[in-house]
Amino acid sequence: MPIEIVCKIKFAEEDAKPKEKEAGDEQSLLGAARGAAAPRDLATFASTSTLHGLGRACGPGPHGLRRTLWALALLTSLAAFLYQAAGLARGYLTRPHLVAMDPAAPAPVAGFPAVTLCNINRFRHSALSDADIFHLANLTGLPPKDRDGHRAAGLRYPEPDMVDILNRTGHQLADMLKSCNFSGHHCSASNFSVVYTRYGKCYTFNADPQSSLPSRAGGMGSGLEIMLDIQQEEYLPIWRETNETSFEAGIRVQIHSQEEPPYIHQLGFGVSPGFQTFVSCQEQRLTYLPQPWGNCRAESGLREPELQGYSAYSVSACRLRCEKEAVLQRCHCRMVHMPGNETICPPNIYIECADHTLDSLGGGAEGPCFCPTPCNLTRYGKEISMVRIPNRGSARYLARKYNRNETYIRENFLVLDVFFEALTSEAMEQRAAYGLSALLGDLGGQMGLFIGASILTLLEILDYIYEVSWDRLKRVWRRPKTPLRTSTGGISTLGLQELKEQVRASSAECSRCPLPGLKASATSELACPSSSWVPWKPLP
Repeated sequence: MPIEIVCKIKFAEEDAKPKEKEAGDEQSLLGAARGAAAPRDLATFASTSTLHGLGRACGPGPHGLRRTLWALALLTSLAAFLYQAAGLARGYLTRPHLVAMDPAAPAPVAGFPAVTLCNINRFRHSALSDADIFHLANLTGLPPKDRDGHRAAGLRYPEPDMVDILNRTGHQLADMLKSCNFSGHHCSASNFSVVYTRYGKCYTFNADPQSSLPSRAGGMGSGLEIMLDIQQEEYLPIWRETNETSFEAGIRVQIHSQEEPPYIHQLGFGVSPGFQTFVSCQEQRLTYLPQPWGNCRAESGLREPELQGYSAYSVSACRLRCEKEAVLQRCHCRMVHMPGNETICPPNIYIECADHTLDSLGGGAEGPCFCPTPCNLTRYGKEISMVRIPNRGSARYLARKYNRNETYIRENFLVLDVFFEALTSEAMEQRAAYGLSALLGDLGGQMGLFIGASILTLLEILDYIYEVSWDRLKRVWRRPKTPLRTSTGGISTLGLQELKEQVRASSAECSRCPLPGLKASATSELACPSSSWVPWKPLP
């Protein structure tokens, strides 16, 4: 007759909890009421993702040829998308831009530009004194007027003042200007402002930006028309060549905006005597792009002037500032045409400082003086033409009018006519050819074409990666602890290892005594008490 022994065992709560957790690992629970949720597996995520083809390649189901083909198709489409996206990104990072030109509508009134003119000859020979020639020896190379020469031991010349020398010995506009008309109205030397440049004493018409003269019509006769006598008899004779020696005769002219100082020795053009020169202008408003598309200099927005001595930033003002810093570093003084309150260089080192300035300044972004173009710039395009003057019929009339002979008129007189071609302006603007919105649109089109994805699809993938990574970190941080032995409801609770040991001990005790109803063996001392037995089943 078989005997069956039944043992009732109640596990501790700590032993039951790990089993519940292991069962819960198979599901992804989003609610916080049931504790920490385990992440979804890849098959579950693939079956619910909006990425086209991922569910067929990685979703639940048997692995076969069909799934393999879907996986290859998905990888091929993903590689094609990444290739196209890399090309789009490279094109965007080159920051391409284009130039758009828009002719503006005709305006009833247009602001006339500033016109700066300089006589190419810097000093009038008749106005130079022996002291001036002595001090300007490096500039002019002239011998003294006195036959005995400069006697440094017996003569004490006063300290030279370069501003005074230029004012006294420079060509005076009142003597050069023979006639002046602006838009049909008479003008005079009082309408010009004195300005100093590398050519010495020069004059600017319409220089005040606060009271700029308007031009009400285009074409000849609607702008500035002046007749000048360049006074070649006052030109310095050349005894020896210097770096400042000039072989030309005429004037230098620059047409610029009122906010920009003249930089005539580089940006001006020449007008020759014996000709009437027509300069047809057109206003051009240029707009450049800042970084990263271009290199223009954006306005700072501060009320203070950006460059000392100038009310607004311009390339010419920046170059003059760089020249001044170079001269200050080398000669500890400044030239007359440079702004500031520093001491003006004496004439004896004027050439040395000027040559050092030109040699030390570099151009472009690599040079010591980098002057970026302002983002908003106004310049004037020019078309120049000329005809000879005077003709045979007017030569005698001009000679009688100005009490000069005809040869002098042909060698010294010139006419300059500056006017607007039309009261229209050209707007040239740099625009970004490929912006961020275009890049996002192209990327979205490539994503939709190859993998059928969108921004939300990318967020789904990132959310799944975060879910899996966070769950693995929690498993590393929260390792299971050794279960403790507790007592619940007066019932002894055992751990699994203790339970096995107790079962083995009970089986050993039961084998030492016969159960009730069985005959005791000869070696048994006592029968098992009824309180210590339960129906027993042999352990395997």
